[in-house]
This record gives sequence, C-alpha cells and structure tokens, in this order.
Amino acid sequence: MLESSQCPRPRIVITMGDPCGVGPEVIVKAHSSPDLAAHCLPVVIGEVKALERAVALLGADINIRLLSDPADLDRVSQAGVICVINPRPLIPEDIVYGKPSRAACRAVIQYIEEAARLALSHQVDAICTCPIHKANLQEHGFSFPGHTEFLQHLTHTKEVVMMLAGPRLRVSLVTIHHALADVPGTLSQELIYRTIRITAEALKRDFGLESVRLAVSGLNPHAGEQGRFGREELEVIQPVIQRFKGGPYLVAGPFSPDTVFQRAYEGEFDAVIAMYHDQGLIPIKLVHFHDAVNVTLGLPIIRTSVDHGTAYDLAGTGNAHPGSLNAALRLAVEMAQNRRLQPSR
Repeated sequence: MLESSQCPRPRIVITMGDPCGVGPEVIVKAHSSPDLAAHCLPVVIGEVKALERAVALLGADINIRLLSDPADLDRVSQAGVICVINPRPLIPEDIVYGKPSRAACRAVIQYIEEAARLALSHQVDAICTCPIHKANLQEHGFSFPGHTEFLQHLTHTKEVVMMLAGPRLRVSLVTIHHALADVPGTLSQELIYRTIRITAEALKRDFGLESVRLAVSGLNPHAGEQGRFGREELEVIQPVIQRFKGGPYLVAGPFSPDTVFQRAYEGEFDAVIAMYHDQGLIPIKLVHFHDAVNVTLGLPIIRTSVDHGTAYDLAGTGNAHPGSLNAALRLAVEMAQNRRLQPSR
C-alpha cells in the first residue's frame, strides 16, 4: 500500500500545466471551496507568480504557502491556503497570458516530472493534471503527444488506456491521437483486448466496482451491419469479445456507435470501449462538458486530469470554469481511497 495511506486524507499533487493558460485560475477557484481541504491534502506544482496573479484577478480570499516537501502538508494544509512546490521559478515575462516562453514550456515539463517522482516514491497518493499546450511544448523539445504518453514513459509502463469519466458515462479509447483515415489500419485484436482488460481491471480496483459490465462499440455505421458497411466488426472486434466469454467481466458488443453511449448513460453498462478519439469524446463532452475527467488507466500511479485545454482565449478573464478540475480531484480522492483497500503486495 502507499506509505501515505496512514493519513486519512489522500495527498493529491496538482500540476499547474501551462501557467499562461487557465490552469492557475481553475486551481484558485478549486481551492476557494472548503470541500477540497476537507477531503484531501492538495499541493500544487507550479509557478507561484501565476497563482498570485490569479488570486488577484479573482479577488480570492486565499493565501499561498511555498513548500519544499509534501510531508509538510499534514501540518500546513487547510482551507483557504494553496500549498505550492515551485521547482523552476519564472519571471513575469515568461508567463504572459497565451504566450508561454521557452522557460515556461520547460517548467511545465518539469512540473510533470516532479509529480511523477513524488507519486512513484509514494510521497503523494495521486496526480491531478491541469492542461498543457502540446504544440508549444513540442516546439521546445517535448517529444510526446501529450500527458498520457509522457507519464507512460516516466513510469516505465508498457500498456496504458485513456478513459474519459463522468458521473453517468465512462468511455475508454482503443486508439487516441490518430488521423481518422489511419484508425482502421491501427486497430488490432491485441490492442482492443488490452483496452478492454485494462479498463475492466481499473473499474474493479480504482472505481470500486464489484462486477464490471463493458459495452464495445463498433467502428462502422450500424456496427458494420454484418459486413455490409465494413468488416472490422466481424474480423477484428467480435473475436476479441469472444475471448472474454465465461470470464470475470461482462463484455458485450460490438454495438452500433449511434446507440451504445445512450445505453451506457442510462446505466446498462459501466463503460464503453470506443474505437477512436472523437467517437468516444463527442458523447462524453455532450453530457459531461464541465465534469468529465481524463484518467490514465494502467499506470502504477493514479493520474486524473481536467478534460479541457489551456483556453488561452479565456486566460486572464476570470471566466474559466473549475468544474472539470473539481471532478478530477474528487475522482483522484476516490481512486486513492479504493487503492488503499487493496491487499498489500
């Protein structure tokens, strides 16, 4: 079990993400609720100046306290206080809204690295990430498509799955950042099997479900309609579903993509396995736009994230919505508590 499990409130590290986007603002808004400190011990990894600017913008009654060690959270964390670890201080010119400097981009990468180190060393129970701007980071040497792949690299994890989770709908993606034209060729039986297995295991371990019911979406309209609109369902997807027959999880499908998400939303299934990015994200963002959470399944650590971008157009206006961060923090706490219930290995 995690060493920090002796603390009744899980320690959650929040990475600021891009300090030139809405990350600092939604962090301040989340800390403005007394519920946060009541359920966890949060610590932000990021730029103090960006948080101070957000506090002033919002007129928030919040104090900022600089920490060097998450162990101090047990002593200093309380409502109305943002505890911060600032591994790479920046100057004001580095954090202009919508215009991150090279130094800011490098700092963003370091925030994630430090969070992963703390989680892997069991100094914190979970990571909750705020948005990064992938294109800006990649211009300055970041070689990963996003958070998911970077954390997979940092934790030396072979297999991961991206899940988007809301209060009534959860979706796992078989393929993530691929051009739509490349999806059929990318799908394989092993990739689909791995996505189903990792999703089912996480729902049991991290979400606390005693039994797991998964719906697998088809790729083509009407799930191919017996090969009339494509043969991926018959030749790639259906054989994988058969492998789960008689197993510990209920895995059904492939179902028509235009109806399966509604069935899951109504409670028939615990999650949907979607074949590609927009197939899964369009329904989840339709019904859970402000409270969906991005979760990386399969890691040795817990990672949740907001389900929105840096929103440069909103940065500095005070109008950024904290709903997704609040939901990501709640889920991180829930997952940490569920992992504590698992037997020690």
